[in-house]
Amino acid sequence: MTPLTWLYVPGDRPHVVDKALVAGADVVVIDLEDAVAPDRKEYARAATAERLADPQPVPVHVRLNGPEGPWAAADLAALADLPGASGLRLPKVAVPEQIRRTAKSTALPLYALLESALGIEHAYAIATAHPALRGLSLGEADLRSDLGVRADTGLDWCRARVVVAARAAGLAPPPQSVHPDVRDLDGLAASCAHGRALGFVGRAAIHPRQLPVIARAYLPTPEELAEAETVLKAAATEQGALALPDGRFIDAAAVAQARRTLSMARGA
Repeated sequence: MTPLTWLYVPGDRPHVVDKALVAGADVVVIDLEDAVAPDRKEYARAATAERLADPQPVPVHVRLNGPEGPWAAADLAALADLPGASGLRLPKVAVPEQIRRTAKSTALPLYALLESALGIEHAYAIATAHPALRGLSLGEADLRSDLGVRADTGLDWCRARVVVAARAAGLAPPPQSVHPDVRDLDGLAASCAHGRALGFVGRAAIHPRQLPVIARAYLPTPEELAEAETVLKAAATEQGALALPDGRFIDAAAVAQARRTLSMARGA
């Protein structure tokens, strides 16, 4: 099943982690980076290590502190191989060597967050840096700051670049970055629709109320399911390129897309 919802939760608030684990997210991400103040880093690391000493009811990833920062080595030493951790998310990845270096210290799957112009330029090299790397995504707040972008659409080229790099490397489609206004559910839905059109699958969230909006936005609509069924039915009776009764032309690419649509619905 492809995860659609990734719920971030501060690592220095264990009671909030408790709630996140039963909030319905496909993946819970315990954050040691941006959500935790510098004077709380050690506590957050210790609390997270204690939590993940045992298996968890849902997949749990940990977002470590940046690979070039003062807390990265201690994070990795404490959290590299805990039974309750399903993956490590590495922020501010800019060059492939950061992935290769981290992979030497853990057997856990790694996920790279690209948050700078340099990271975007190296997207495919990062995506293919090591077999432990299982996914890419964007950190849009930092990327927006790095590029000096003001309009949201100014990031669309970067978004497309990450989608293409992930696909070219044989990785799963990336999830969207967070929508920072937890009260703006209409805006979240519209942003998800835009992200889905660009090739993203699923999205990070920072509040449980965002989860059902994200899931609805990324699951196929009844109309999409009906169209996929029509395409596959036609393809089952005739080989090669063909025309549907309504005049639409379909080929092997359309059939593959129809299969992905139905697979997404069944996975839900």
